[in-house]
Amino acid sequence: MTFPQINSAYNRVFRPGRLSVGLVLPLEAYAVGADPTMQRHLEAAQKAEELGFAALWLRDVPFNVPSFGDAGQLFDPFVYLGALATATERIALGTASVILPLRHPAHVAKAAATADVLSDGRILLGVASGDRPEEYPAMNHSFEDRGARFRDSFDYIRAVGSDRSIHDGPHGTLSGHIDLLPKPHGTRLPMLITGGSQQSPDWVAQNGDGWITYPRNAAAQGQVIADYRERVAASGQPDKPVMQSLYLDLVSDPKAEPRPIHLGFQAGTDFLCSYLREIETLGVNHVALNLRFNQAPIDTTLEQLADIVLPAFS
Repeated sequence: MTFPQINSAYNRVFRPGRLSVGLVLPLEAYAVGADPTMQRHLEAAQKAEELGFAALWLRDVPFNVPSFGDAGQLFDPFVYLGALATATERIALGTASVILPLRHPAHVAKAAATADVLSDGRILLGVASGDRPEEYPAMNHSFEDRGARFRDSFDYIRAVGSDRSIHDGPHGTLSGHIDLLPKPHGTRLPMLITGGSQQSPDWVAQNGDGWITYPRNAAAQGQVIADYRERVAASGQPDKPVMQSLYLDLVSDPKAEPRPIHLGFQAGTDFLCSYLREIETLGVNHVALNLRFNQAPIDTTLEQLADIVLPAFS
């Protein structure tokens, strides 16, 4: 079993039958309804790279919607990727995920390819259709037809990755007489589809370079991953990676039993390691840890993860 070879980040982060561990930025704890401070954020990213984490992930949150209680990392993801590309050297830099229906695909493609070139092929482009209805009228878009716009945007980004591209759709017509530069560092931009993104399961399996999903109980997670990979195989393509997010509150007692939190758990390293081994056997190739609800100092938790958890999954 092998995954496609796309760029250095994709090839290094995703390995068949193995799990790697990344982090969701910002690397700080902040309460529901509060905004992160973003203090020393580049130093935190550099520390994560030094400690051996596989990837850093940025979310795309154009507007702070109070009912969601999370403004994300505040910064525009592509400007932030440029800063991270110059502040780090090896760690993969990903979006989880860019909301395609709220951006023109030419801008997404140019910004992502620029960051990919500046980082020597370290960009992983997670994409999604969006789930915050309040953002759409602010940009004069309809929430209901975001699935169709996502699909055309995805196809547009794929098209402009090649020379003299041709595409005809709601986002514009490319006749092959103009070209969008720069081209990505690798063979193409690795595009990972988040959830269903308002598409059919077969479309997701056939078109994405991988799949981003959420935590579930073991039986359900194993079933949806198996279904995804069956659909990939049915499309006649090589296997593709699966990654998931996980909110984590890591406590100092390694034997602490798990307690559920939003899309994750509070626990010690013993349970965390057993959980990661379990999802590895289910077919998850990468987990992005979100420490937003972590109660211990973030630096302490990063070092604890690097000392105890990363060696088992490096």
